[in-house]
Amino acid sequence: MSTPHATPGRPRPSTVTEHLAGSADSWHGKITPDGPFPPQKGRYHLYVGLFCPFAHRANITRHLKGLTDIIDISVVKPYPKGDNDGWPGWRFPASDDEYPAATVDRLFGSKFMHEVYFKVDPEYKGRYSVPVLFDRETGTIVNNESAELLRNLQTAFNTLLPEEYAKVTLYPEHLRARIDEVSGWMGPDLNAGVYKAGFAPSQEVYDTNVLPVFAALNKLEKMVAENGGPFLLGKELTEVDVRAYPTLIRFDTVYVQHFKCNLGAIRHDYPQLNNYLKNLYWNVRGFKETTNFKHIKENYTKSHWDINPKAITPRGPYPDIEHGYEPDLAKVRIGGVSMPEVVELERQLK
Repeated sequence: MSTPHATPGRPRPSTVTEHLAGSADSWHGKITPDGPFPPQKGRYHLYVGLFCPFAHRANITRHLKGLTDIIDISVVKPYPKGDNDGWPGWRFPASDDEYPAATVDRLFGSKFMHEVYFKVDPEYKGRYSVPVLFDRETGTIVNNESAELLRNLQTAFNTLLPEEYAKVTLYPEHLRARIDEVSGWMGPDLNAGVYKAGFAPSQEVYDTNVLPVFAALNKLEKMVAENGGPFLLGKELTEVDVRAYPTLIRFDTVYVQHFKCNLGAIRHDYPQLNNYLKNLYWNVRGFKETTNFKHIKENYTKSHWDINPKAITPRGPYPDIEHGYEPDLAKVRIGGVSMPEVVELERQLK
């Protein structure tokens, strides 16, 4: 009898960089009127983890585009994850009451996320990651890459949506060059940068990788002030905000202590970004609704045994996010971390 460790689809170990970049086994389908995955209400199902910043992007977009009644959702538990190879991976609760805001697998009643992958490909050897967009009709995964879902969900269901949602775009023509430019450094330096610092295998690797994180934060701090807010590129909510928010909202909560990204904290050292976050969380529909601090805290602190072997989850910071958005950004101090190495890296960002 084979053991779980002999399961054909069990993934190989991967580096942090490989994991964040996705797998060669990923699905890259799109929902389009003339393709194999046409837009239909109730046909597609989204699997997410509320802890995962990359799944968070897709879920925010689902809310911003008014797709909550068109695409239903299943939510995995934030822990346990499994061994160093990711086996057996994310679990579903046995009932919707087992863990707050986690759900059973509403499609198949699976115990583990890997079962959904194996239904499509019994020999799958990639990561059992979230998000996953699943097609009920063809019985396959449409896409499991967050950046592609962020882009595709903006237009995929416009023919089914009322005008107020159909017109929502996070990638407007006149800002596309700037969105691509900012995303080009924010992705590796900030979104993935916290992981590269947090999972560093040595002091030298950590010392190198923690610096770009704060160079990116310094740049964003000045950017929101210079553009006048309330969003990073000015008055329009864009993909840049949907990419930034999941990392920023987790920063003080987990990355400062758990990933040792403690050269500064958002609420103390970045007043503009703290003010920006308060606006998104409290005032923009879709951000608070998709943010769950319990899932976020317990995922990181209870599933990374090599970083936090006793699995103790800190009580703070308190509050999870502050109140009191100031719309007049001229009244908000521009902060940042002034460490010379950070400032030099910041100068290289455009």
